[in-house]
Amino acid sequence: MPQADTLTVVHHDDTRTRFKDVRYQLHRDGIKIWSDEGEHLVTDVLMTEAYRQRTAK
Repeated sequence: MPQADTLTVVHHDDTRTRFKDVRYQLHRDGIKIWSDEGEHLVTDVLMTEAYRQRTAK
């Protein structure tokens, strides 16, 4: 399951919802997101942007 430090969901009306430190799973019907605040199901998804910071070795 992918993880993201920052996940932005762009909705069909061009609004954005941002989540921090999440795991997520894309589905045909939308995206399921698990965060410290609980589980979220977003169904009106136009686009997603996920970022994960990696430490340099």
